[in-house]
Amino acid sequence: MKRQLGTALLSGTALLLATMLPAAAQQGAKISNDVVRIGVITDLSGAFSDQSGRGSIAAAQMAVEDFGGKVLGKPVEVLTADHQNKVDVGSAIVREWIDAQNVDLIQDVANSGLALAVADIVRDKNRVAIFNGPSVTRLTGDKCTPNTIHYAYDAYALAKGTGAQTIKQGGDTWYFLTVDFAFGHGLEENTAKIVQENGGKVLGAVRFPLNNLDFASYVTQAQASGAKIVGLATTGMDARNAIKAASEFGLTQSGQQLAGLLLFDTDVHALGLEATQGMYLTTAFYWDRDDETRAFSRRFHERVKIMPNMGQAGVYSSTLAYLKAIEAAGTDEAGPVMEKLKSMRINDVFVKDGWVREDGRFMREMYLMQVKNPAESKYPWDYYTLRATIPAEEAFRPLSQSDCPLVRK
Repeated sequence: MKRQLGTALLSGTALLLATMLPAAAQQGAKISNDVVRIGVITDLSGAFSDQSGRGSIAAAQMAVEDFGGKVLGKPVEVLTADHQNKVDVGSAIVREWIDAQNVDLIQDVANSGLALAVADIVRDKNRVAIFNGPSVTRLTGDKCTPNTIHYAYDAYALAKGTGAQTIKQGGDTWYFLTVDFAFGHGLEENTAKIVQENGGKVLGAVRFPLNNLDFASYVTQAQASGAKIVGLATTGMDARNAIKAASEFGLTQSGQQLAGLLLFDTDVHALGLEATQGMYLTTAFYWDRDDETRAFSRRFHERVKIMPNMGQAGVYSSTLAYLKAIEAAGTDEAGPVMEKLKSMRINDVFVKDGWVREDGRFMREMYLMQVKNPAESKYPWDYYTLRATIPAEEAFRPLSQSDCPLVRK
């Protein structure tokens, strides 16, 4: 009887201690201003609003809700703003968020020029930024910082995936339609290099101005090149207008194929399969990949009436990871949170066994997709056929080529 009573007392004490530990941990937690604030700065009104915008905001809000709305007993708030694709406007918003509203995390940043500016701001003010919208590889190169993570994708992975893998599919000659500013030049340069390294040939390129409406002459030049693959080194409305023109002029009907170097599900949805069929693209996420991605994507669709793309799914995943890192660190201070983020293995609807490399590059496998023809599509948003899975170490720029000052030489 005494032994039973002693065992019961020990069990009760253990249970009491177990229930007290979370409360004790929360009492010792350090959350600035008793609230964690996440600022989603995105494109709500411009050319990239479909691929980021309200979808990125919804993804961050879903992550906070799925986490329970609190971390270490403190509320989590999501602030939002439209950067209007202006670096000065976006930078001013981010500075005001940090200085006046004590924002802890800057999220999305769907503009490469602004992302480079934000990297400097969060480094100087010791906050965290997780980039899901921009493609610029300098974020993990010369502009890398201890306070930033480049999460969903980048220009190197898009070029490597589409360039190398399409050659394996037989597309060994290329011609580029390139938007004439740094973003397009970078996509073309990265892809051309990878095409040539893998035994392919670049037959030429033509450049067009941003927000171009008439692609007739550019498409006819691409047709005349005889290239098997016409690479679109652009995104947003320019990519859509180029694809429309290619369809109208019979480019794909004549046997050439388009490769979208930064193309999203929403672009295919807007244009339709008749215009986009056969195109190659590289992505980090496809809503219809498995039961888990379908369940998440249908929840997302209920809110914004579109299926999530890789950037938006990346916002969801990285927001969850950030909150888990705060919980593990016991604080929202940038240094300890980044340390936890760089030591975690991330498993969720967006990624399996992902991790943050020392240069801030989030590592995960990528997918080469080909757009279905109308007869192959069986239900709404059934757009892609998986052609290749690209391991993380192959998809992203190797550390040996990095000029990030954080990388050990």
